[in-house]
Amino acid sequence: MGKVVLVTGVARQLGGRLVRRIQRDPAVDRVIAVDIVPPDHQLGGAHFVRADIRQPAIARVLAEYDVDTVVHMDVTGTPLGAGGSRATVKENNVIGTMQLLGACQKSPTVRRLVVKSSTSVYGSAPRDPAVFTETMPPKSLPSGGFAKDAVEVEGYVRGFARRRPDVAVCVLRFANILGPSADYPLAQYLSLPVLPTVFGYDPRLQFVHEADVIGVLLLALGEPPQGTLNSGTFNVAGDGVLLLSQCSRRLGRPTVPVLLPAVNWVGSALRTVGVTDFSPEQIRLLTHGRVVSTVQMRETLGYVPEYSTPETFEDFALSRGAGLLPPKALAQAVDRVSSIATAVSKERN
Repeated sequence: MGKVVLVTGVARQLGGRLVRRIQRDPAVDRVIAVDIVPPDHQLGGAHFVRADIRQPAIARVLAEYDVDTVVHMDVTGTPLGAGGSRATVKENNVIGTMQLLGACQKSPTVRRLVVKSSTSVYGSAPRDPAVFTETMPPKSLPSGGFAKDAVEVEGYVRGFARRRPDVAVCVLRFANILGPSADYPLAQYLSLPVLPTVFGYDPRLQFVHEADVIGVLLLALGEPPQGTLNSGTFNVAGDGVLLLSQCSRRLGRPTVPVLLPAVNWVGSALRTVGVTDFSPEQIRLLTHGRVVSTVQMRETLGYVPEYSTPETFEDFALSRGAGLLPPKALAQAVDRVSSIATAVSKERN
């Protein structure tokens, strides 16, 4: 018998993509896809179970299918569908994780747990270190939003690991996920025709490509290759760093610097019209930025990303099309002005 893998959060594009990819693994015998609503996309040959992980019924699903590997993808910062709310998201993140871990703790068949987390657990503060490692605590604990949910989720996972030392537990802290189909809050912000920025700040940002998210999850849910260890907590990001100003130029989207006290008002206005989720934690990220070390991802986990941070952003930018100030057109205009100025200077001489 091969592995029986249960994946939560399959109604989202990333969860569905992971389910389809897992089925290609010859070591996997069956994939159980779980979510509260049926997905709009195909799940291949996976068996879909409509279940709410916030309810104790999830324990029956684990028992019925003799699940041995659980991949918890349903930790997210945005509601599923137009009718969702921040309260529902928090319930699903925190209460859902508690119920799922409780079910895993009682299950005699579960042997591996993989949890999708976020580098937002480090927060974003003015006195942050230049680079966060997995063992560093945040300088300022997140006070709300998805970042606080992620901190709570990881706390429950650590408790589960202590109670079930026989279960291999892997927590993956992903940097901002981008790619052609990315629909996360930062991707929505970067898709605006004009980018509001915090006056006087140019934060450093890291990205991880959707393809690398799938790649590292596949590595985490299987048996570790020789010389590596896929249990523990790992930062996951592409090599390199981009400044927000570099991102705006590569997108061809102009920026509008806003004084820090007025940024919250701008964020509220954008949320009101449904343009993007300009949450307080995202404002802090766009003010102070965040960079993490990926040494453990490479040396211990043994994963080398296919895309660097600049390459990830380039792929994302291509999918969004030219902005108001396309880089090539802007460069050509600068060249024309420069040639005209050179010609005029020669005539005067």
